[in-house]
Amino acid sequence: MLEKLKAIEEKYKNLEMRMQDPEVYSDPAVYAKLAREQKEIQPVVEAFQKYERARSDMEGAKELMGDPELKEMAQEEYDAAQANMEQMEEELRVLLLPRDPNDDKNVIIEIRGGAGGDEAALFAYNLYRMYTMYAESKRWKSETANLNETEIGGIKEVSFMIEGDGAYSRFKFESGVHRVQRVPETEASGRIHTSTVTVAVLPEMEEVDFEINPADLEIDTFRSSGAGGQHVNKTESAIRITHVPTGTVVECQDERSQHKNRDRAMKILVSRLYEEECRRQMEEVAAERKSQVGTGDRSERIRTYNYPQGRVTDHRIGLTLYKLEQILNGALDEVIDALVIADQAEKLKASES
Repeated sequence: MLEKLKAIEEKYKNLEMRMQDPEVYSDPAVYAKLAREQKEIQPVVEAFQKYERARSDMEGAKELMGDPELKEMAQEEYDAAQANMEQMEEELRVLLLPRDPNDDKNVIIEIRGGAGGDEAALFAYNLYRMYTMYAESKRWKSETANLNETEIGGIKEVSFMIEGDGAYSRFKFESGVHRVQRVPETEASGRIHTSTVTVAVLPEMEEVDFEINPADLEIDTFRSSGAGGQHVNKTESAIRITHVPTGTVVECQDERSQHKNRDRAMKILVSRLYEEECRRQMEEVAAERKSQVGTGDRSERIRTYNYPQGRVTDHRIGLTLYKLEQILNGALDEVIDALVIADQAEKLKASES
């Protein structure tokens, strides 16, 4: 591990030198590429430098132990440095785990009401609000691509994009079935109903990342419409793209510009097809590790939101928090952090076996 860490530190120093070169500095594209590479390995380098400082402190304290007057103080310093070293070693093991290449990407989230009719559609709106509020707390930008509302304020389905550094790394564990248990406002007897909502999370992929043959696409235009069939505008700016070989259909009608709708619909289509290809490859390598936090399969029940008890339970890691209101208001970090830690623990276990 030490050899690998020294090589990464050397790479970091070389990148720093190259970025100071006037020729590189004057080329924004090259400079940005090097800055991205440097930023990616910076946490590893910083942790390694802390580890090396702790090791140096430990060796210094060991030398002082021979002096009877300084022995007690030196022992304390030695113990503290050793504890620091062990902590940094564990941190470095996690930092050296293979990174998901999509972690830094923007994210496309698709939410659909499942079992439960109007109640499922209302909860789909709650989840849409929860995710956009979480994005806002991170100062990330949210843009809706397609929204199909119900008459009573629910959502049949919605596709939206969240743009921000590391957005996919935080949202990727949200794929799956979210279950809600609550008493609907229309329920006179006070009986608790169970409804489900499906969430799909896709890294935003560019067309250069995943090639599509233009001959495989059918592109239709139509008029955007809101709830109850009201026309949002009278021009045919909404776009429907069908990928004929797979039957995948994407609609985008939020923008008034046909060009913007087409661009966004293509991004969503590329991201969906990329996800499908990844899923197919994972099935082919079935012996590969199955993460404790789930496969991201949208048929897998991942979380329950119980309103009467004010409880949120993530079934993949057995986490229960009595913070329903805060979580639905976008305070998702505690849940996501626990999922990230569980995923890292699984990967560490797999790397050691």
